[in-house]
Amino acid sequence: MDQVFSRWIDHQFKLKENGTDITNEIIAGLTTFTTMAYVLALVPKMMGEAGLPAGQILTAMVFMVFLTTAAMGLYTNRPFVLAPGMGSVAIFSITLVQLQKVPVEIASGIVFLSGCLFVLVTVFGVREAIITIIPKGIKISISAGVGLFLAVIGLRNAKIIIASTEKTALSFGNLAQPIAILATIGFLILLVLEVRKVRGGALIAIVLTTILGIPMGITKIPQTIFSMPSGIHDVFFRFDLMGALDVQYVPFLFAFFLPDFFSSFGTALGVGSKAGFLDKNGDLPEINKVFWIDSLAATLGSLFTIPVLITYLESGAGVEAGGRTGLTALTTASAFLLVLAITPLALMIPAAATAPILVYVGISMLAGMRNLDYDDIAEYLPAFLCIAFTAFTFNIGNGIAVAFIAYVVIKIAARHYQELTLGHYLLALVLMYYFYSLTSLK
Repeated sequence: MDQVFSRWIDHQFKLKENGTDITNEIIAGLTTFTTMAYVLALVPKMMGEAGLPAGQILTAMVFMVFLTTAAMGLYTNRPFVLAPGMGSVAIFSITLVQLQKVPVEIASGIVFLSGCLFVLVTVFGVREAIITIIPKGIKISISAGVGLFLAVIGLRNAKIIIASTEKTALSFGNLAQPIAILATIGFLILLVLEVRKVRGGALIAIVLTTILGIPMGITKIPQTIFSMPSGIHDVFFRFDLMGALDVQYVPFLFAFFLPDFFSSFGTALGVGSKAGFLDKNGDLPEINKVFWIDSLAATLGSLFTIPVLITYLESGAGVEAGGRTGLTALTTASAFLLVLAITPLALMIPAAATAPILVYVGISMLAGMRNLDYDDIAEYLPAFLCIAFTAFTFNIGNGIAVAFIAYVVIKIAARHYQELTLGHYLLALVLMYYFYSLTSLK
């Protein structure tokens, strides 16, 4: 029976073809889960601040993560996972509901419309068209930008780097505080395991760091392991589509759509590059399958009052752990579903335990920069801008948008008009409007 099941799994996910096995994929999936488990606490908390029941948001979110990530694994056979984009969560909860006093129902309607827009651009092949006009240099830099973004997130989660209000810049935190010390120890453990090529080193490092955090007072042992999930009756189908169609909400529609469009695109290419999936042109084969899943996920999530679901950066942690197929995604999806019964146990993992993984993965994703042509300003300058604005604004979409606009300007200034198409000009105009629309969010 076990052999039959193993053969089916190998056939379904093409494990041998991708140079992996069941154990490797499960370890990778669990690694991805542990690095993104923070969404279990953060998203319900942020949505709760907008007056929504946090328990019901948690249940709805876990259900959507399971459903969409499992679909991603089975349909695309890629180790990509989906969850609510933190930028979308912030726009929904803070900007729209709390600051602009927009009703939750209308905010959900705007998310639904952005999801429909995702579906339309996928149906009409606009996404693939955009990919073809993105210059190779920017595609190369996306992986590095995502990597630096991950590293900054990891260092911030470990409180090694903080946003200093006095210096109006990133600065060292208190390096003597326990969380920073524990994260440093965790990073050293990870380095040793990786140098020794220990299988599942990332997951082992997370477990060991979590255990070491107990006597240090960082890892909090829950009073109970099991919990019953809340219902979703107050968040299901809670949206006002007609209200969301008001023209005054168009900037918010762009604010949801464009960053998440490029975030999913950037993550797919960035993590795909790390996994060795990209072809000689820097494109991900069958990327349209990935687009179909995240397009439908963005639309379906709005029915449960969940902001735009996107392909998550933390997928890179699973790839670093050896994940190469959809079985990694399916494992992560299953782990999230189990969380509904053991949420306290999952939330026990401290940020200091997962931060080293994000930093290590981020560093390893910078390798692609060696393929840039540093004699061509139209290649290396947009690449730098992509990396810088991705990391410093905490948004992949911003990085790609700035880089693309700069590329078009450079080509026009150099009078290389023959290298630009109508698509380049149209996309540059759309992206400039996107930045203009951001002024409406203040």
